[in-house]
Amino acid sequence: MRFIAFDLETTGTVPGVDQIVEIGAVRFNNGVVESVFSTLVDPMRSIPPGASAVNGITDDMVFGKPKIDSLLASFAEFCEDMPMVAHNAPFDAQFLIADIKKHEMPAPLGVILDSLPISRKVFPGLANYKLGTLVQHLKIPSAGFHRAEEDATYCGHLFIELVKRISVGGKAPQIENLVALTGKPELKFPQIVRQPKQMGFLDF
Repeated sequence: MRFIAFDLETTGTVPGVDQIVEIGAVRFNNGVVESVFSTLVDPMRSIPPGASAVNGITDDMVFGKPKIDSLLASFAEFCEDMPMVAHNAPFDAQFLIADIKKHEMPAPLGVILDSLPISRKVFPGLANYKLGTLVQHLKIPSAGFHRAEEDATYCGHLFIELVKRISVGGKAPQIENLVALTGKPELKFPQIVRQPKQMGFLDF
């Protein structure tokens, strides 16, 4: 099974108001990391101390890095039409959706899957379902958390473990069955057709 695990770090929690400061996406193929898309992003504003305290990303680190509008097309190309997996996926997806719409940029084509509600069903009775708790529970090798590439990698390994546990006869479940396990409607990124800007004309 090929899929993309992804994660973002942001300046806050409100899509369209707060900004992305890091994107991490990891392409998995048959349980192995195949390729990585990882970059800091210049949010064009100061990063609040509270956000820096969580992810360790500072203004100096993002200064001069690519801006989000210059990254979305290459991110979409990296992800292609593969399933997209994130932990608490709607949060990360809404940040990307806000920028995709704002800048009228290409977006990944695949279905977005949320490993959080699937984990609740596959591993009932845990104290909580934070990514770190699940990684510990499954003894997935880990170091730090709250950086995009690392968290995306952990999420990918978590998803592999989830799929193993709900596979029947060694056959991975269909995407629609995975969507059903989330208990939410199918989520995809919008596909924006960029409109040509019309030139204004003066009437004389």
